[in-house]
Amino acid sequence: MTILAPFDGSELSVVSVDRAGEFASVRDERLVVLTVVPDDEAFAVERGWIDPGEELDTESVCAEFESVVCDIEPTATFRCERAPRSESMTATTVDDITRTVRRVAEELDVSVVFIGSDSTGLVSIGDGSVGEPLSTDPRYDVHIVRHAE
Repeated sequence: MTILAPFDGSELSVVSVDRAGEFASVRDERLVVLTVVPDDEAFAVERGWIDPGEELDTESVCAEFESVVCDIEPTATFRCERAPRSESMTATTVDDITRTVRRVAEELDVSVVFIGSDSTGLVSIGDGSVGEPLSTDPRYDVHIVRHAE
């Protein structure tokens, strides 16, 4: 089986990858670290991925995150996906990211998803967090990292 750890560059996602690596080692499972880059420059600026007014370059974001992930957990497989915008007028960027993480989790037949991000650490249920929609999926266990210590 496979363990999946979405990674957005936040402090809690760094801790999540580290803990997922330890867990994968104990269970002798493969760890895949997934970065999902939405087609949303405002989101990228808000997350500190790019500066205001800078064009979003998915390949640069992915390359930077892959380097960080390799330093945290060298045995992890890094994967970067672009989140396609939903056709729905009510879908948010978080919905697009969540849908992409779910698709990858299903494709990889994951046993556990480790989630750690600033919004998930503050609230696991509510708008702006991928924690709630991912944690309701019964196909895998979920470990939510809320503290960096």
